[in-house]
Amino acid sequence: MRAALYQNFKGPLTIENVPDPVPDVDGVVLEVRATGLCRSDWHGWMGNDPDIKKLPHVPGHEMTGVVAAVGKGVTRWKGGERVTLPFVLACGKCDQCLSGNHQICDDQFQPGFTHWGSFAQYVAIPRADVNLVALPDELDFVTGASLGCRFATSFRAVVDVAKVSGGQWVAVHGCGGVGLSAIMLASALGANVIAIDITAEKLDFARSVGAAEVVNANEADVVGAVTEITRGGAHVSIDALGSPITSFNSIACLRKRGRHVQIGLMVGDQGQAKIPMSKVIAKELEIHGSHGMQAFRYPALFGMIRSGKLHPEKLVGRAINLEQAAQELARMESFASVGVTVINEFKK
Repeated sequence: MRAALYQNFKGPLTIENVPDPVPDVDGVVLEVRATGLCRSDWHGWMGNDPDIKKLPHVPGHEMTGVVAAVGKGVTRWKGGERVTLPFVLACGKCDQCLSGNHQICDDQFQPGFTHWGSFAQYVAIPRADVNLVALPDELDFVTGASLGCRFATSFRAVVDVAKVSGGQWVAVHGCGGVGLSAIMLASALGANVIAIDITAEKLDFARSVGAAEVVNANEADVVGAVTEITRGGAHVSIDALGSPITSFNSIACLRKRGRHVQIGLMVGDQGQAKIPMSKVIAKELEIHGSHGMQAFRYPALFGMIRSGKLHPEKLVGRAINLEQAAQELARMESFASVGVTVINEFKK
């Protein structure tokens, strides 16, 4: 099969012919039809993810595909099904999984990180009965792949963690794929959403998917602007980028008993970000982390799409081929693209 891989962190991605994968006893092999190009893949390529322990490596963790081969121990899948999956493949047996928190499984398998991922024609997926999700007929492969990490992660963060409700003010810091997903979701729940970014084009796009107000962080004091717009601070604030500045601003712009949700990854030295702890105490603020979504929550997400409340296809900016992906990954540091980029051509 053809796959995009890198031999060294920060090194070039090349398109190589590598052996086709075979399914584990409890797993399947997917013929990949679409896979997202995500900033988490960029973090992995940069060497920021400790789960990538062996090179060469194939990135990719947001995927849709067709079940091409099935392990002997799999009972729910026969072959030929259209499917997607969360980026954390849970074991289904540990204490976290038994409590329903598959997204923080103690024995995680992560395609594109702990193992080779979906920048390839085929990918091996273990634990299929626990983690595979049937892709609804009304969702095409590209739109389905755009849900895989950013939209699903935002769904859990907005719906299950922040518990956003109608009439609340929600501030979203960063208008990349995660941020735009959070904006669309919070707006669909009836919240008043403030989008914060440094790029006018992204803020315009944020308005088109549900933001009621926008703040350009290059032109305004973010905390002051959000506090003024909301007349006291946001009920919920989400750092969808992951930086010391956006994390601080997200917490500092909350009203009393507000909730901060950290989605954006903070790696290396940035992982020790400054927190306005005096405000956390005085205002009784809540600080939450959110990491992915369980496979069993996908039907709730699909239900909102079917009802017409969500339109994830609007977030897809570009569809590209495997060769283009090898070039685009290295460019993600510039934050230049608007919307979600998805790979949907794998053959030469």
